[in-house]
Amino acid sequence: MSTKLAIEILDQYWGFNAFRSKQEEVITNVLEGNDTLALLPTGGGKSLCYQVPAMVNEGICIVVSPLVALIKDQVSALREKGIRATEITGGISFDELSTILDNCTFGNYKFLYLSPERLQQKIVRERISQMNVNLIAIDEAHCISQWGHDFRPAYLSIKEITLLCPGIPVLALTATATERVVKDILVQLDMEEATVVQDSFARKNLALHVYETENKQNLLIQSLNKTQSPSIVYVRNRRKTIELSRILNANGLSSTYYHGGLTSDEKDRHLKLWLNDRVHVMVATNAFGMGIDKPDVRKVVHLQLPESLESYFQEIGRAGRDGEYAEATLFVNPLDFDQLQQQFSNTVPTTDMLKKVYRKLNSYLQIGYGEGSAQTFQLDFRDFCDTYKLPASLTFNALKALDRYSIINMSQYSKERTHVKCVVDNFGLHHYLDTHKRVRHVAKAILRTYGGIFDTPTPINVKKVALKCQTTAQDVTLALQQLDKDGIFEVAFMKSDTEISFLVPREDDKTINRISKYVEALEKVKRAQMQAMVDFVKNDDYCKKRQLLHYFDEESHADCGICSVCRTKNSTMNTDHIANEIVNLVKAKPATSNAILEQVKGDKVSVLNCLRMLLEEQKLKINNHNQYELA
Repeated sequence: MSTKLAIEILDQYWGFNAFRSKQEEVITNVLEGNDTLALLPTGGGKSLCYQVPAMVNEGICIVVSPLVALIKDQVSALREKGIRATEITGGISFDELSTILDNCTFGNYKFLYLSPERLQQKIVRERISQMNVNLIAIDEAHCISQWGHDFRPAYLSIKEITLLCPGIPVLALTATATERVVKDILVQLDMEEATVVQDSFARKNLALHVYETENKQNLLIQSLNKTQSPSIVYVRNRRKTIELSRILNANGLSSTYYHGGLTSDEKDRHLKLWLNDRVHVMVATNAFGMGIDKPDVRKVVHLQLPESLESYFQEIGRAGRDGEYAEATLFVNPLDFDQLQQQFSNTVPTTDMLKKVYRKLNSYLQIGYGEGSAQTFQLDFRDFCDTYKLPASLTFNALKALDRYSIINMSQYSKERTHVKCVVDNFGLHHYLDTHKRVRHVAKAILRTYGGIFDTPTPINVKKVALKCQTTAQDVTLALQQLDKDGIFEVAFMKSDTEISFLVPREDDKTINRISKYVEALEKVKRAQMQAMVDFVKNDDYCKKRQLLHYFDEESHADCGICSVCRTKNSTMNTDHIANEIVNLVKAKPATSNAILEQVKGDKVSVLNCLRMLLEEQKLKINNHNQYELA
């Protein structure tokens, strides 16, 4: 009965009438009350594995995720389907936090998304113990393992939530985990008896190509011109996305770009151009991809080396989700390996660098020793770096590391954002709007567009509201100011690009010393992953698909036949066969090139290339009658 209801819910809310691959097995296990670890590759539909069973049963599902952007996307998508969902991320007051938790306890909410750091707060743990929890979902579960590619110490405290909710099934999910990481996940979550459901990492329809070239740009244009189909091109920095998109457009390839520095409006606009096939190519940094499910992507191209095989696997997983043939192409040249090493140095900050950035951050925000805990500040990142002459890339990654190790919580935003909460009841709101026609259309547009606005301060897009009202952003801002002044909405206008919430008091080096062992362990893991990426690129001895599967502890004894290594081998084998046929033919009797083309099996180009090769190797010669014979 539960499985039947699950399919009905899948159809009602998501428009599908059947589950993909291993989804049904995972969902059945969860509905039977079993702890489960699901290893599903990118595009395997992991979110449905907890969203559907949570909708089947009464109560709320607690979803733990380290990715703030993905949390916001998931919550927004659920709300659009009419499903009550909320989130706890950084930058909210104690009162707001308490209100959200009350809503989850008494307000018939179905999903509460939160970061692992939030589980360390006493009030959060206490309130969760009072909720009617039906499922605990742990996304990106590899983060709990120090051998995983994105280890976060805060994940180690997640198992405490299972003690708060005894008997409630736990579903851990990840797209990339080696056997060592899988075992560590089960131990760290006290899930040794859990059912492990693993889908194969093999993608029969996806050809892995690695080509060495000095002119990546020309080869890229040639490759994209062959199909003019939906494609993604990954590059390593924001500036390159813009430059390359312009070059592709100038060469008749419709494209746009995507990176973490774009505003929400810009991201939405560029994404829709690509999703709606108004442009064919998305040029992006690795900020692009979370939650993107365009099934007909035919090519994913990397112009620079990814930092790890885990990242590479996730990114190429966005190609060919419809099951049709697709290609993942990686262009390399000798300089890339030095650049990867430099990139490593800029990405993985040392303990000393963390101490320096942490001290400067406290000085910049004027936080006294022993202070700062539970306080939130707006940070102009560029000014912070300029003030202390800090390298931007390494400093940003140091702040990300401080976030990962639960010293701060960092959120990035566009330069200007607005939060709105309605603070009157429905009767008071309608009475006010009946007598204030100047702001009525703006208020109604906001209420229709953003769910949860009565419950918690909700970020709104002023330009989007203006578009709905067929007015200007300035008029919307004036209306919001009036609604705030009249006590109808609470409106917060903020101008910054980064928000920092301190999770622990300032203790300078002592704060960083507590995490130094994790910093050093991560450096070793990242270095090993970088070397694995290099080895994969340089190894042309056997099938690329088999190499990738081997890395994830899945063995395959059959070559894929379509990767760059297999194609080269097949081409070599075909060349040897044609050459043998030619030699046997002219051994019996000298023959002209036309006679050879008629009698030897193979395409014209391959046969002529073999003739040229045999002449160069002096195995054949041309006689006075313009015939080929043995030398």
